[in-house]
Amino acid sequence: MAGRRRVRGSHVVVLCLLLVALVGCGGRPATDTARADVQRLLDRRAAAVLAHDATAYAGTGAADGYARVRAVPLEDFSYRVRAVHGDGAARTADVRLSYRVRGYDRAPVTAGRTVRLARGADGGWAVTAEAPAPGAGAQLWDQGTVDVVRGERSLVMGVGQSGERLRTFADLADRAVPAVSAAWGTGWALHVVVLVPKSLDGMAAVLGSPASSYRGIAAVTTGETGGPSRAPADRIVVNPDAYGMLGAAGRQVVLTHETTHVATRAHTNGATPLWLSEGYADYVGYRGTGRTPAEVAPELVGAVAGGNAPAALPADADFGFSGDAVRLAEAYEGGWLACRMIAGRWGEERLDAFYRAVGAHGKRAGAVEGALRDVLGTSLADFTADWRQYVHDQLAAPAG
Repeated sequence: MAGRRRVRGSHVVVLCLLLVALVGCGGRPATDTARADVQRLLDRRAAAVLAHDATAYAGTGAADGYARVRAVPLEDFSYRVRAVHGDGAARTADVRLSYRVRGYDRAPVTAGRTVRLARGADGGWAVTAEAPAPGAGAQLWDQGTVDVVRGERSLVMGVGQSGERLRTFADLADRAVPAVSAAWGTGWALHVVVLVPKSLDGMAAVLGSPASSYRGIAAVTTGETGGPSRAPADRIVVNPDAYGMLGAAGRQVVLTHETTHVATRAHTNGATPLWLSEGYADYVGYRGTGRTPAEVAPELVGAVAGGNAPAALPADADFGFSGDAVRLAEAYEGGWLACRMIAGRWGEERLDAFYRAVGAHGKRAGAVEGALRDVLGTSLADFTADWRQYVHDQLAAPAG
């Protein structure tokens, strides 16, 4: 029995030594707890944003971000720490930001962020800076304090823009929503969010792309695409430099075009060729304007006149913003004429059904061919031939 006691005692000693090795001096785990500590810090920071509590926000570190984001009507706002890098009193955290705008977003916008941290005299962490993660798009508030204008069917957020100018965007968007619904139907969100950055560079930063990709492009639509049952959080992002060069009619066409992308997003996927998605958006944008084919498609007018009319429907590569400007214009014009031909020959209901049928296929191979057969009763070869003839008939100058 005495021997057994000694054995048990030695086990206890070994166990105690192991515990000491694990917890280290002072009884605290030797494992770095920075990730959990930083998550708690950012939870407090996010809660302060939602509560509009400037004091609580400042208590988490650098406070300039609060002044920039406070006007945004947020429903949810949270950070998820993915990794913490470095050692000592300065660290960097890889973070996923997630937020929803109240009344507009059914699904959250998510974005990668880089958060820099420093340990204070009390041993706690504080945020020293926050910025977009490498390769990620910026948030509008990264560019300055956000101003917000509400329309009847729109929310416009801008940086460095006058309230009067933001109001013009709200008016354009408010007219675009019923125009899109008249063509596509009302089975979508029936409102839009418009972002107006300071400049072209600001637009490119929001989109996470070089400014050269969007020079001359008045606006684009971007969204968080989820599964079929999830409505995305779309944003219409304006290039204020190019937009200012448009006339009143052009501005409305652009906003209606982009709003069409918002409305059709749930039915647009990898199966949808760009000639259809962009052509349909242009079809709705120009619908009811009274513009003639020659007015809408001046580049193709020149191509037809020169005997260089396109032999095939535009390929996705033709829509590259950084490519040839004439090629890009011809691609948009060709897609618009294809959709206009469908609406004129088969009717708008068939055009809408065709668009939905292509997206329902789920993958590119066979999607257009199947929808042409099932919805329009034609083949790709016959459709292409009809489209080529339609382009010629609509754009060729009268003889004599």
